[in-house]
Formats: sequence, structure tokens, C-alpha cells
Amino acid sequence: MTNKQPVKGTRPRLDSAAVVRAALDVLDEQGADAVSIRGIADRLGVRMNTVLWHAKTKARLLELMADAILAEAALEDLPDAWRNRVRELARRYRRALLSHRDGARIVAGTYAAEPATLRFADTMVAALLAGGLTEREAAWGCWTIVYFTLGLAQEEQASPDAAVGRRFTGAIADSDYPALARVVPHITDPSFDDRFDFGLSLILRSLPGRDDTTASG
Repeated sequence: MTNKQPVKGTRPRLDSAAVVRAALDVLDEQGADAVSIRGIADRLGVRMNTVLWHAKTKARLLELMADAILAEAALEDLPDAWRNRVRELARRYRRALLSHRDGARIVAGTYAAEPATLRFADTMVAALLAGGLTEREAAWGCWTIVYFTLGLAQEEQASPDAAVGRRFTGAIADSDYPALARVVPHITDPSFDDRFDFGLSLILRSLPGRDDTTASG
């Protein structure tokens, strides 16, 4: 008996992971507005029904994409001190979002109850509980950090060009907005890394729980 050989030119069997990879490729190349079931099918060279077999709707496809993005936030080798652990998790979360064009927009628009997303949330909540926070404080503290990180990452990925920034500066450098005029250099500061660290530090310092003398950094 002879083994059957694959027919030349046939495509490997399609699975949901391949569909998500193709969707992320489209995202990175063309942005969130270009992600569609038809676009993914065209990229894979298959019919739309084939893609829909693995992702029943576009909303489901976006959930799978969001979970794949979160899977890039490693959960190993975290600091022992609970505030440092939460800080490092938030930094890894942000890096995962920024590693894909419009990554924050994709994740913010979904509520993916998927393995990578749940593992990340579980790890952060566990760190907050380890710091002595109550169950509600840990849950809401996690949401606060996630919302802050998502919002700032979305702003960074949609950051306007210099001309828009100049128009904004010109609009508030006016006597009608004296407080904004005083702080305009800081409002338009393009350093998203510094703004992220500043905001995250404010959140971490405001959280109740055990003191941690190594929480800075």
C-alpha cells in the first residue's frame, strides 16, 4: 500500500489560528478599518464561508484578535513586590497593545472572555489581592489600570501630526483659557512613555494595601 501524497498546489488545512494571524496581518498593514471577513478571506484565498466557519461574525473575529494581542503580554518572571508586579504587568500590557497598529482600538472594542485575556486579568488581580486589597478593590483596581492603559495607548496610536498640534496650541494660547495656556507645553508633550509612567504611578500610590518600599521604578 502506498501513502497518498498531498496534491501539488493545495493549501494546508485552515484553522482559527491561521484566520487570526491573517486578520492581524491585515490590521498591521492597513489598520482596524480594513479588517473584515471578506478581506481575511481574500488574503487567505478562500471563500467567506470558510472564514465564518472559524469566526462566526466580525465581532467574534475581533474578540479572537484581541485575545491574540493579549497573549503577547508575558506572565513569567514578574517582580515579587506586589506594586512592582502590577506595574510590570501594565507595562507589558501596553507593549502588547502598541505592537500592533490600532491594537488598543481592537482590544478596547471587545470583551473577550478568552484564555489569554483571562490569564492576564487573573494574574493582575492576584497581584492586587496579594497586596492586601479587598476583592472589590482588586477588581476595580484592575479595571482602572486597564482603562487608563487602553485610553492612553489609543491616543498614542492615533496621535495627530505636528500641524494639528500647532492648531491646538494656538487655540488654547488665548486669554479665554488662562489655565490651559499656563500648562500648554505639558499638555502637548509627546512623551507617551513618561505620561504612562506618571499616570500609572498615581494609580498605584492611590491603591490601599500593604506598604511596599520597592514600589518605585
